[in-house]
Amino acid sequence: MKYDYKAVEAKWQKVWEDEKTFHVEIDHKKPKFYALVEFPYPSGAGLHVGHPRSYTALDVVSRKRRKNGYNVLYPMGWDAFGLPAENAAIQHGVHPATWTKDNIDNMRSQLKTLGLSYDWDREVATCHPDYYKWMQWIFIQFYKKGLAYKKENPVNWCPSCQTVLANEQVVDGKCERCKTLVGKKDLSQWYFKITDYAERLLDNLEELPGWPNKVKLMQKNWIGKSIGAEVTFEIDGFDKGLDVFTTRPDTLYGVTYMVMAPEHPYLKELVAGSEYEEPVNAYVDKVQHMSDIERTSTTNEKTGQFTGRYAINPLTGKKVPIFISDYVLMDYGTGAIMAVPAHDQRDFDFAKKFDLEIIPVVDSDDPEVDVYDLKAAFA
Repeated sequence: MKYDYKAVEAKWQKVWEDEKTFHVEIDHKKPKFYALVEFPYPSGAGLHVGHPRSYTALDVVSRKRRKNGYNVLYPMGWDAFGLPAENAAIQHGVHPATWTKDNIDNMRSQLKTLGLSYDWDREVATCHPDYYKWMQWIFIQFYKKGLAYKKENPVNWCPSCQTVLANEQVVDGKCERCKTLVGKKDLSQWYFKITDYAERLLDNLEELPGWPNKVKLMQKNWIGKSIGAEVTFEIDGFDKGLDVFTTRPDTLYGVTYMVMAPEHPYLKELVAGSEYEEPVNAYVDKVQHMSDIERTSTTNEKTGQFTGRYAINPLTGKKVPIFISDYVLMDYGTGAIMAVPAHDQRDFDFAKKFDLEIIPVVDSDDPEVDVYDLKAAFA
């Protein structure tokens, strides 16, 4: 007998909706389980295959937890507030409120057709005043506690959409939506001071029951705690020093060059009026259209530009050249690095490309490794 999925699934989905099968109330007698997936953007007319791919997996978990006696809170909502929805509405010649509501209605219908076990009585939409008033409230609490602050930082900027883009939204240097060339733009933005909670987050990772070790490791890498020292290199003939953060101050004797991020705040001042000003500015313009993912790729050929300036190694007094390169980001550390090519692979590749000195300062216990004839960096 052929399975008539349309009839069977429609029948039971109606039963679930009529009987509010997945509705949840507070019940202190049961253990609690909160299942939450990322909310879809209703800037598009409907779901794509990536949505049910992740939603189905958590739906299976939620159903199993219910069978295990848990009180499961499993809501759905819509990430519907911002320029993506507005730009899509403009593109289609529809009022943003109408466009967003129609898309939400369609996506909700699609999710119900998939048979996902959400509690639809708890549906939220971030564009509704009864939702975002609480976002405004909590922001004020952060601000009062000194946890919300403003600073200027370079961001991915689409001049056509007039909006900031995440790295994932920049494809081949272009906006994934309108295909306009994306550049970097310095914008004053609000930030949350989550670093105040970094240590607590790290410590509490060990208290999470049942979390796979690889997921914990991903979280630790995301938090990105580094223990090291900040070192200042004087710049020959310049009145500012170059601050770098390093987790290996013991390798200072192996520093053979420095690298600044192309967005470094006093790069322009460093090269102003010199023969290197034009090529440095040209390189900076080129990097403007690269995403951070492209810039930090370990497979891309290393590129850079000499600034014409030299830093002074604080231990040896030796002058080392200062370059700019796309692989150094302004929002990591101080926006500048001391390069120890004998013991860092990216530095090693850069040194080979620009024929720079490689000085080993860490020996190897492996007789197969000759640190004075390295084919790759040795950590």
